[in-house]
Amino acid sequence: MSKTIDIYHQQAELFAAQYDALSFEQVHQSWQTYWPKEQLVLDIGAGSGRDAFWLAAQGNQVIAVEPAEDLRRLGQLKTSAALAPKVQWLSDSLPELKATYQLNLRFNTILLSAVWMHISPSERQRTFRKIANLLAPGGHFVLSLRYGDFSDHRVAYPVSVDEINELASKLGLVLKHLSARTADAGGRVDIAWQTLVLMLPDDGSGSLSKVRHIVVNDNKSSTYKLALLRTLVRIAEAHPGAVIDRQDGQVGIALGLVALYWIRLFKRLVDSDMQQNADPAKGLGFVKPDGWGKLANLTADDFAIGNFYTGQEAQALQQLFADTLSTIKAGPVTYIWQGEKSNPLFRMERHKVAKRSHILIDRDFLASFGCFVLSEDLWNCFRQYGCWIEPLLVQQWIAEMQKYQRNAERQISLESYHNQLRWLDQQHDTRLVRQKVAGLRSSGAQVCSVWSGAPLYSFDIDHCVPFSYWPNNELWNLLPASQAENRKKRDRLPSQSRMQHCANHIQDWWRQAWQTDAEQQRFFIEAGLSLPNISPGCRDFAEVLHAMQLQMVGIKQRLQVAEW
Repeated sequence: MSKTIDIYHQQAELFAAQYDALSFEQVHQSWQTYWPKEQLVLDIGAGSGRDAFWLAAQGNQVIAVEPAEDLRRLGQLKTSAALAPKVQWLSDSLPELKATYQLNLRFNTILLSAVWMHISPSERQRTFRKIANLLAPGGHFVLSLRYGDFSDHRVAYPVSVDEINELASKLGLVLKHLSARTADAGGRVDIAWQTLVLMLPDDGSGSLSKVRHIVVNDNKSSTYKLALLRTLVRIAEAHPGAVIDRQDGQVGIALGLVALYWIRLFKRLVDSDMQQNADPAKGLGFVKPDGWGKLANLTADDFAIGNFYTGQEAQALQQLFADTLSTIKAGPVTYIWQGEKSNPLFRMERHKVAKRSHILIDRDFLASFGCFVLSEDLWNCFRQYGCWIEPLLVQQWIAEMQKYQRNAERQISLESYHNQLRWLDQQHDTRLVRQKVAGLRSSGAQVCSVWSGAPLYSFDIDHCVPFSYWPNNELWNLLPASQAENRKKRDRLPSQSRMQHCANHIQDWWRQAWQTDAEQQRFFIEAGLSLPNISPGCRDFAEVLHAMQLQMVGIKQRLQVAEW
């Protein structure tokens, strides 16, 4: 499609004028019953922004995807005024949709208007699967078919309703609407159009029932299966940047991140001597003297993205990662399967890792251990339903521990179990940023609220994305605000319009606070793994802010967080 995209780029003004000569209502009248309102919409091939503009005006949040640079620029100009907070633009293309997938979103409506004829037959099945996997349960995929050739050099291939029906049936999509062929709204006599609306039935993959079966019904001699599932849920919810490969219905995530999260989950439990398997005489495979033993002085929160290790600690950490991955491979990866043992749900592809004298826990280090592979359906399930799955995992983990002999003899309280299974130590959640604000003020610098731009005299540190919904204490998410603003915001997400209005204040704070090489290194490493579409080696605060806004769209959709 690259040649065709080049034509759209080179003649962007001409095409934009053609598109804008017709209204959304004129072009899309045939599927009016399904026009979305106040939904999350993906517009693929958004062109001049005509449709994105109209959709945003109906209260929808729109992600507009356009690969042709100059056409995308014109679309951004069209939507850059009052509707700017409702439309986010992406440079992306079919069939990969790499940047779109990094958003970790599922859409209520996906519009593919006047695009399908450009996709070659050899790429259509993959394209269709990619789009179908972006639908939310109950979501609609709307695509138009163009009948007729082009008079310029754009490439087009034959289209048919039968082809779409066949692709839809393979992926479990249901045809809800098929329009009659209609004449071209622009008056071209040799062109006709037809529109289909397809729906993804609610939870059609069965992944949620698979997860529930593992959690509730699978035989367990230890807490390892629960630990792996909770690790994956945490990664799916918090780290879209951890995906290093996505193809053939499979997702690959950085294997080192799986090890890191596993260690964090077990650290408090092991330090408090809570038994984790049915045999009180049997130790844990990853707790060995040369790894875990030499890091006994560290807390769970010390195993964090962006941290730096040297000398003996670096050597011990690498050994601990190796021991942990061996345990995961021999345990839950081997014993979680569907139907029979030869059909595992997970796979590990390990790389040989050369020992280093010092370690920075960043994306490259975590990916150096290899790839953890699971189905795209399961990954989407963890991402979409993590807020439901994780409490079930914690509840079942406690129930397992209560069965074990040594724990029962100690009569451990329910509160203690919950305390040792907590993800973050909230006592430490804003300390570093508080110290930064205090230090700047003591040196005579003026620190301003990110929400108003007013100088701060007394202050709070606000989790921009509320901690109660998305536990994240990273530097990009912790912002200075007045105490009154923080009380008013409470556990709400700032609206897209507020984020747009406060964008300069937020970036000014980041530039003021995180100036040293070490601070910026931590800031951008954390953002790169937690936020979508951060480019490798990014040092651009504006790019982080844009990714932050995209992440908020997904959090609002998945967790139904109120806006401020």
